[in-house]
Amino acid sequence: TNGYTAISTETLSLLPLEKISRDYFFESDMLFQLGLVRACVVDVPMPAIYGDETSSLVISRLAFRFLSRHISNTLKRIGYNYFLRDFSLASVELVAGTLLTLFGVVFGGYHWRISIQTHMPATTGTVMLAALPVILGFQLLLSFVAYDIGATPNEAIHRLLKQVRGPERSAEASPEE
Repeated sequence: TNGYTAISTETLSLLPLEKISRDYFFESDMLFQLGLVRACVVDVPMPAIYGDETSSLVISRLAFRFLSRHISNTLKRIGYNYFLRDFSLASVELVAGTLLTLFGVVFGGYHWRISIQTHMPATTGTVMLAALPVILGFQLLLSFVAYDIGATPNEAIHRLLKQVRGPERSAEASPEE
């Protein structure tokens, strides 16, 4: 994110430019918007060369803002991709995994606290009733993450747009084409 961005005109036309941040969060927000249109992004190494100028970036002032924006964009991406635009097995895995993990942690934490207060160990059934949902929920969440990683686009979207919109005719094209 050192200031170099290259994007095709076709892909740029799909982005809501008014929604992209105009501050230090520009590059991250651009990646978020590109992800929403399922554009393939490629990192191109480019060395950053700085002269005598000094940066006005103060990390301590922006760290919380960056964190909150990344969390917000992540939640939006999950909501858009797995519930609004498409509902798949990954959507079910996310919901079930979250609910099972939360239930197991809350149930287990509650009974652990009671066990500590009463100085009586929890029964095996109580421990299993807490552990099983945590293990199953965690496995479902891992499966969701694997699906999400596997769903990463790997074909440039501007090529797909040309196929949908049709190739542009050049001046040399013959009338038979």
